[in-house]
Amino acid sequence: MADYIKDIRNLIGTRPLIVVGSTIIVLNDKNELLLQLRADTKDWGLPGGGMELGETLEETAKRELFEETGLTAETFEFIEILSGEEYYFKYPNGDEVYNVIALYIAKEVTGELFERDGESLELSYFPINNLPSSIEGRAKLILEKYFN
Repeated sequence: MADYIKDIRNLIGTRPLIVVGSTIIVLNDKNELLLQLRADTKDWGLPGGGMELGETLEETAKRELFEETGLTAETFEFIEILSGEEYYFKYPNGDEVYNVIALYIAKEVTGELFERDGESLELSYFPINNLPSSIEGRAKLILEKYFN
């Protein structure tokens, strides 16, 4: 979590925040989707996270992709901004957020999968038509919108 968000949390506790960030769709050459088994909720999600002060949304996508997966992308294709009540999330520690998500597809991805930041228990590619049953709510909304 960014120091910026930590600093705000120290002031307001777990009350809801509007958090801006990026989420990244990564497809391999077999058109399989990369998911991460989240350490905090123990369900599958998409790589991504909160924007740091001074970053662009694309820089956030690049940093989060590398931090969470060890992968880098040559470019990111912007899909859209997602927001609203359905992107509310309550973390296991009680922190509440309303997400504003810049959704990207990573292009020309290189590197080896590596769980770098402790936010993932596992990283794995899945066929689009055979995803795990336990998918985190925000990721499920995104996947239903773009892959159904």
